[in-house]
Amino acid sequence: MRGITIIYQYDGDEAEWKAAISTFIAAIDNDPVAAGKFTYQVAVADDGVTRYHWGRWDSAETLAHVQSQPYFQAFAPKVKDFAGKTLNAVGHDITLKSAGW
Repeated sequence: MRGITIIYQYDGDEAEWKAAISTFIAAIDNDPVAAGKFTYQVAVADDGVTRYHWGRWDSAETLAHVQSQPYFQAFAPKVKDFAGKTLNAVGHDITLKSAGW
């Protein structure tokens, strides 16, 4: 399983940020090819500004599918806009996980 962790600082319009995240996650959940194969979680740190995104997928084919979808192509630039110069993204292999994931 592969994943990405995205970290950035954002202190802008919270409603706009939440709407973008919710729209993206709903699109993944409603995509019959991606549902259950691509997961996305987002958290706000206790400081209220630091944002974490975790994406996970089962195969290169699933990732390619998601990246080719209009919902991804609309969302990725928004994350870059939210993050500005603070964006830090790191891809990684997931080697251990709890049963609930």
